[in-house]
Amino acid sequence: MALHKLLVDDFYDESYCLIAIHSRLPDYRLAYMLNKQLELRLHRLDQDLDYKYFAATYSIYEWIDERQQITWNLISNVCQKEEDMLSSSGSLFEAAQKTVKTYHLLPELKNVDYLLKITCEANKSDEQRIVDQLHNIPQVITSYNVDVSKIKSKEFLIF
Repeated sequence: MALHKLLVDDFYDESYCLIAIHSRLPDYRLAYMLNKQLELRLHRLDQDLDYKYFAATYSIYEWIDERQQITWNLISNVCQKEEDMLSSSGSLFEAAQKTVKTYHLLPELKNVDYLLKITCEANKSDEQRIVDQLHNIPQVITSYNVDVSKIKSKEFLIF
C-alpha cells in the first residue's frame, strides 16, 4: 500500500513583507501616526489575537486598500499581564502578591514592540520607502525589514 505524505507548509504561501517597529507609544497612538504619515486608514479589529489560550492577547489594527489590493496590519508584539505570584502556604502573612509577566507574539523578536505586516506583491524598493517614511515619525525609535523566512513562529502571523 502506498504511503501519502501531506505537508501543510506547501499550502500557505502568502506573499507579505514584515517591518519591525521599535516605539514606546501606545498602540492607538502609533496607529494614528502611521495613518497620518503613510496615509493609511488603520482601525482596531474587534477581536485581539490570542494564541496562548487567554494568557496573552495582542492588539491588531487593519486596513484593506481595495484599490491597490494591499492589506495593512499593525500588530503588537508585546503583551504584559499582571498575574498572581505563587507563594508558600506556610507564610505568616497572607498577602496576595502580583507580578508582571511579558509575552511576545514572535519570541525571535523580543526587542520589537510592533510589527507592520503588508500583504501584497511589494518589491524591495517599496519596503525601503515605507521604512524611510517610518523614520520620519519622531516617536518611532527605529524600524527595519524582517526576513520572514528566518522566523520560526511565522504561523502566528496568519489571521
